[in-house]
Amino acid sequence: MATYSQTELNAIRETVMAHQTTTSKLNEYAGRCQDEKVRRMFTSAAQESGKAAQKLVDML
Repeated sequence: MATYSQTELNAIRETVMAHQTTTSKLNEYAGRCQDEKVRRMFTSAAQESGKAAQKLVDML
C-alpha cells in the first residue's frame, strides 16, 4: 500500500467526489432522456465515471 500525503489524499477525495457527482448527473440525464441512443450514451458515460471513482478508491 502506498503512502500518501494529506494533500494527495485530499486531491484524491475531491476527484472521487467529482466522479460520483458526474455519475449521478449522467444517470439522471439518462433517466430523463427519450432517445434510446442518447440514453445509452449517458448510461455508458455514467458507468465509466463510476469505474474511475472506484479505481481511485481501490488505490487507497
